[in-house]
Amino acid sequence: MFAKLLITLLVIAGAFLYLRKPARFSAQTRTVDVGKRIMLRYIFMGLVAVSMLGSTGYWYWNWQDGNQVVRVTIVSPLIDSTSVYQVRKKDILNNQITTIDGINIRLSNQERVIIANAK
Repeated sequence: MFAKLLITLLVIAGAFLYLRKPARFSAQTRTVDVGKRIMLRYIFMGLVAVSMLGSTGYWYWNWQDGNQVVRVTIVSPLIDSTSVYQVRKKDILNNQITTIDGINIRLSNQERVIIANAK
């Protein structure tokens, strides 16, 4: 995860450095060419801004969804009992859940887990 973030930041930094590099104009540079370059620069900066905004929005949505509290019901067929816990979505793993109170619960293969929205 850290490597992906680092690569993304390096690409963004490289794009900004490329855009800040002064353009070398020859004596025969026309005004139309300068206008096209400026327009391309604005389009590129807009794409960078939109992608950063989209990444930030996705990160926020993922964080918000992971912190949502759900009701987890564990049904054990061996002893005919059910237990209900409140758990954050991000704390539900393959063989283990961690409740809001910090209790770690390990699950067996026979237990059935039912996840519902907390009300």
